[in-house]
Amino acid sequence: MSSLIDFLLVFTHLAGAIVWLGGMVFAHFALRPAATQVLEPPQRLPLMAQALGRFFRMVAVAVVALVASGVWLLLQVGMGQAPMGWHLMLAIGLLMAVIFSFIYGGLYRALCRAVDARQWPAAAAVLNRIRVLVLVNMTLGFLAVAAAVSARA
Repeated sequence: MSSLIDFLLVFTHLAGAIVWLGGMVFAHFALRPAATQVLEPPQRLPLMAQALGRFFRMVAVAVVALVASGVWLLLQVGMGQAPMGWHLMLAIGLLMAVIFSFIYGGLYRALCRAVDARQWPAAAAVLNRIRVLVLVNMTLGFLAVAAAVSARA
């Protein structure tokens, strides 16, 4: 039974990381450039707001799954016995969660308000702030993966 629980915890942790990190890579390097290339602001900004809204709801679930599974796995081993990479992963993950909370709880709402009001320059400015913070979180996400891999070495 314990090995099944461990499997489910690790699977949940990895699935959450894949959804979050993979989604950021897709949004930043595929969706945003394509939308910018083919759509004018009155079409592009509502599309991005809708796409990000769907993605952010998935990320919110992923963050809860990541934190819960990560803490559970860490407590099974014990903080003192956990590899340094796990401690780094925890710190990076918590920082990422704070940044995501700011994006989703503040900037995304501002984006939706600007889009609903058809204030395209304001919406574009907020979307750019989101883009920068997503890039920060994506970088942190790759550092968290490196920390996890270092714990196995």
